[in-house]
Amino acid sequence: MKNPKLLSHGSTNYKTAKNQHITESYILYLSPYKQNSFGKNVCANASPGCIDACLFTAGRGAFSTVQSARQRKTDWLFSDRYGFLYQLYKELYMINAEAMFEDRAIAIRLNGTSDLDFVELIKKEIGHDILEFTHLKFYDYTKNLKKAIKYLGSNYYLTFSRSETNHIECSTYLQMGGNVAIVFDEIPTEYQGYQVMNGDENDLRYMDHDNVIIGLKAKGKARKDTIGFVIKTK
Repeated sequence: MKNPKLLSHGSTNYKTAKNQHITESYILYLSPYKQNSFGKNVCANASPGCIDACLFTAGRGAFSTVQSARQRKTDWLFSDRYGFLYQLYKELYMINAEAMFEDRAIAIRLNGTSDLDFVELIKKEIGHDILEFTHLKFYDYTKNLKKAIKYLGSNYYLTFSRSETNHIECSTYLQMGGNVAIVFDEIPTEYQGYQVMNGDENDLRYMDHDNVIIGLKAKGKARKDTIGFVIKTK
C-alpha cells in the first residue's frame, strides 16, 4: 500500500479553514491519545477533560474514512519512524520551496490532534532543523510546558493549553510572557487580569499578541463538561 501524504491543506478542515483569507496553511492530523494499533500515547500530557472533549470526531473527522486515514498515518509513525519523518520533511521542504518561489509565508501546524515534538524528532532522525525553513511559520497548541518553554521566542510558536489539571503550569507560562489557551462557555474580554483574544476567529496563533489568553468557545463534547476543563463565565 502506498504511504499517505501527511500534511492536509488548510482549506480542507474546520480548524484551519478560517486561515485561508490571511495566509495559506497546512496541518498534520494523527489519531489522538492512544487511538492507534500500538496503544502509544501521542498526547502524553492530556488530562481526562482534554481526552473526553477531544475534537477528533469534529468536522470531517466524523467520517470513518477520515478517522481510518489518520490512524494509518499514526501507525506509520510507530512502525517506521524514519520513513514517516522523512516523508514529513520532504513535504515541508516542497512547501517551503513553493513559498520561496512566490515570496510569501505559509503556516504549518504539525499537531492537529496530537502533541509531539516533530521539530526535535526530524532533527534527530533526518538531521535537519525544519525551523530554518525561511518561509514557513510553525505553530501549535501544547500541554507540555517544557516543550513550550523550549521553543519560546523561536519560529515554532506554541500556545500552552489549559486543562482542569495544569493551573500552575499556565501561570508559569504566562509569567514568562507566553500565551495560554483556555476553553470558555462564553469568551470574555479579560480573565484573571489578562487580555483575552478570540481564538476562534482564526487558527494562526503566531499572529497573536504576546502574554495574552486565547479564548476558545466550548465545542462538541466540551459543552457538557462538568469537571472543570471548561471555564464557566455565565
